Amino acid sequence: MSEAEPDERETAAAREPGERAPVTPRGRRLAGRLVIGVLCAVLGFAATAEVRSNDRSTKFATARQDELVGILGDLSQRSERLRGDIRDLENTKAGLERDTQGQTAVEDARRRAATYGMLAGTLPAAGPGIRLTIDDPRGRLRAEDLLDTLEELRDAGAEVIQADDVRVGVSTYFADAASGGVVADGRLLTRPYVFLVIGDPHTLATALGIPGGVLQTLRNLGARGAVAQEQRIVIRAVRSP
Repeated sequence: MSEAEPDERETAAAREPGERAPVTPRGRRLAGRLVIGVLCAVLGFAATAEVRSNDRSTKFATARQDELVGILGDLSQRSERLRGDIRDLENTKAGLERDTQGQTAVEDARRRAATYGMLAGTLPAAGPGIRLTIDDPRGRLRAEDLLDTLEELRDAGAEVIQADDVRVGVSTYFADAASGGVVADGRLLTRPYVFLVIGDPHTLATALGIPGGVLQTLRNLGARGAVAQEQRIVIRAVRSP
């Protein structure tokens, strides 16, 4: 025991009740140590906070169990919200795909209707093809001659045909008129006969001009046929449905 201790006890015994004890050298040393400890604790806390903010793995490693449970619960809630967003996006995508398929089906139906309408003769048509002009100055051509011409055009790949002002269909017929000339579907055709044909121009022209073909047959009958290839043939005549 140091020599200062008896003096401190004697001073305390001599002190009257309610009187504040004077600060001793030992008290000063204890106070200094306490302040240093507090400062060390504050600096340690600040250093720990800085390290945790810069290193998440350290944060999780040093977190308490209740803190980890809270973090896990928050991640679970976020994951569930993301799953809900994914489901909503997938439903939206499926709806758009169904709508796209429906629109595609509608567009396909419209294209088919237009194609069938042109083939049936109920709709106007336009496209590349030929203009076949048949000049028959002596009137020697008969219905069968024009029918053969029509069949040759169909065999050559003609898609749409108009004979004068008559739209040719599957039920079109040619007949000799009693007063002369040729009738198509009950309408008298005028000379020169003009066939507007939509199809591949080169193929159609080649088929008509082969030896023994339509052009040679027309010459043998005293008529003359002229073929003009065109990039756009417009057929406006239509048939009643």
